[in-house]
Amino acid sequence: MAKNCQKGTSLVAKKEKKMDFKEQLSQYQNMINHELEKYLRKQKCPEEVWNSSMEYSLMSGGKRLRPILTVATYQLFKDDIDVCMPYAVAIEMVHNFSLIHDDLPGIDNDDFRHGRQTNHKKFNEATAILAGDGLLNQAYMVISSDFEKCLKDKENLSEKQLIHYLNKRTKIFTEFSNAVDRMIAGEYVDTEYEGKQISEQYLDYMHENKTGALLKLAVRMGAILAECAEDDLEKLSIYAEKIGLAFQIKDDILSEEGDEKILGKPVGNDKKMGKCTYISKYGLERSKEILDRITKEAIKELEEYSDKANFLRELALYVQNRNK
Repeated sequence: MAKNCQKGTSLVAKKEKKMDFKEQLSQYQNMINHELEKYLRKQKCPEEVWNSSMEYSLMSGGKRLRPILTVATYQLFKDDIDVCMPYAVAIEMVHNFSLIHDDLPGIDNDDFRHGRQTNHKKFNEATAILAGDGLLNQAYMVISSDFEKCLKDKENLSEKQLIHYLNKRTKIFTEFSNAVDRMIAGEYVDTEYEGKQISEQYLDYMHENKTGALLKLAVRMGAILAECAEDDLEKLSIYAEKIGLAFQIKDDILSEEGDEKILGKPVGNDKKMGKCTYISKYGLERSKEILDRITKEAIKELEEYSDKANFLRELALYVQNRNK
């Protein structure tokens, strides 16, 4: 097995046994925020406003669900989470790229997110587009730096260890790129079929890609980096697919009956724009039933991990019961 090429001690190496879910979630969020701060560009330069625009969205809060999933999945098997932090950071950058572009006038035309002006309202549309582009590219820069660090440290690795390390990272890089492609494809389907009736298959396809692709990637990256067995990877992938769909169904529900003050954005935009959602397809009550079933199915995939998976179980329930 290759030695770790990421050095230093992580902020949270182990979860305390008696810590409740909210405390663990907050601890993870603080850790991810601390890591993201390392990548902010504060220097005086001609593109200073562009840098500020990227920082505005990246550090605007949010649940940090995707990077947390990467770290928490890794911790099912190993504790040295510095190994997975570059990938946790990268997926959060991609997620924020998608939010900036999702809010643009040509797509959802939203004025608020997380209780603040959306990026194009705070700055301008051109700057917002380029800020999204910048975050997407920066994600790949972070991953590339992880490859580079280990290649520089190759004198400490045997040839076999180095090949093993690079094969694992290359697999993740490929899955990362494919997930970004699928997320964009899902967003396209969402915009293309606005105001139109679509089949159940197309609705699932849209959600599996637009929302589910990155959530599944987050879990798979943590599992692959931890070198889990193939059957573990399969179980965790199914868990991720389930909570990815659950997350989107809950979003659809909140868009119908959420509290604007808590959500930090207007309620009812999906209906106003004629978007095809689980609510428009199945109705509110049926959507809640589907959400409950899918959440239970996700949790079932974690049975064999006993107490080690308590946080991931609670996270599935958090997705189901969140109010924003």
